[in-house]
Amino acid sequence: MGRERRTLRGVELQADRVAEIAHRPVAQLRRRDVAIALLSVPAEDALASLPVIRRGLLAAGNPLSAPFWASAETILHKISAHDATFGDVHSWLEATGTEPTGIIGLHVWEEPSARSPLQDEMHARLVSYLEERLAAGAIDPDKLATGDDAARQDYLALQERWMTMPLPDGRIPMTVLLDEQDEAFLADWAAADAEARTALQSVLDRVGRRPLPGDDLLAAAARLRADVARPGWPGQMLVSFSGRRASALPEDDAELWLTLATSVVSPQGDPLSTEDREFARAMEWAEDEDLKFGADLDEGNPDGEPDELSSAIAAVCALDHLDWLAVISALVNGGPGTPASAADLARYVRDFDPDEVIGLSVAPGDGGELADAGLAADIDIDDDIEDGDGDYEEFDDDFDELSIEGLFLHVTAMWSVLGAIDSDDRLTALGWWGLPEAMRRAWSE
Repeated sequence: MGRERRTLRGVELQADRVAEIAHRPVAQLRRRDVAIALLSVPAEDALASLPVIRRGLLAAGNPLSAPFWASAETILHKISAHDATFGDVHSWLEATGTEPTGIIGLHVWEEPSARSPLQDEMHARLVSYLEERLAAGAIDPDKLATGDDAARQDYLALQERWMTMPLPDGRIPMTVLLDEQDEAFLADWAAADAEARTALQSVLDRVGRRPLPGDDLLAAAARLRADVARPGWPGQMLVSFSGRRASALPEDDAELWLTLATSVVSPQGDPLSTEDREFARAMEWAEDEDLKFGADLDEGNPDGEPDELSSAIAAVCALDHLDWLAVISALVNGGPGTPASAADLARYVRDFDPDEVIGLSVAPGDGGELADAGLAADIDIDDDIEDGDGDYEEFDDDFDELSIEGLFLHVTAMWSVLGAIDSDDRLTALGWWGLPEAMRRAWSE
């Protein structure tokens, strides 16, 4: 039997070609092997190939099952009609009984083209393990193919157990994969920091000298020390953002101001919840003074909703390198008196052109480090698959100015306390000097 043949419609897969792709004899082909081969060609060609492949497997004594062939026909028709999402296709592939689930615990498998050697190795090991369990009867692929919820839960639990059990060499798959993921994220973030720092320096070089207003700094530092000495807003918010105890803040006025201003754009705080504080105290893991960190900002919150501090930190952390570059470049170029309300900052982000303003060739959405320091998955199973309701939806690229303004409300509130902006929400001389320095520190630490 030939491996494949050309027809007037396109490529017709045959069982021998599927076996060649899978590197195993036709008699030993798994459902996953057939599924991967079908997804490697246009959906119309795959549909035309279904009866041919089925006859070849039957002749080899490996007929698979009616539920599998029915599910294959269903998903291929959806792909052909442009109604299938990535989630639909991946769920069907997982239902073959030997394809790992896309998300297991905290780990997300990258698409094959984006996997590291370690991910390739662990994915292959898990596939082999699932094949062993399938052969032993521990996996029922027909139930998976028909969408049986209990079978899917058992299938995921089986993979989770494998991921958390030591391999013969002592490695635990979940641990080494998450460690690698953390290292990659930190490396990407460090690269984005370095690129942003270089871009910021180009702005500062063009603007020139920005003198430190000594009297303004002296007055601002005195106010900040008084605020920090009192409970509640605003002093304890700034202290909590810094991740330090009040007694550990710098004594030098400039260092105090820059430490607090840096923490506004790069929060170091992570306050314990009430439950965590009680547990840590009971286990004698922390000193009482450490356990007070953020506590006064967490009171009066019996419903477990995010407290003010947690909401503020989450909002600031949602701002990325390009957001900050847009804002700081606008303020530095504008100088003292530049409008700096939350709405103004959102407008600066909206109008920001990295290439025009600071000579960067990177723009949001083009895949550069500044556009996204995180890890993005490449979805390339088939061009006919629509992004929509699947597991990996494509994010809307439309700019949401009101949402960005909401994030910056926390920033401008603290900049006002620092004296970086005045009561009219305009940049002060102190802010003109200090905010770029704080930003540079945030991207250097």
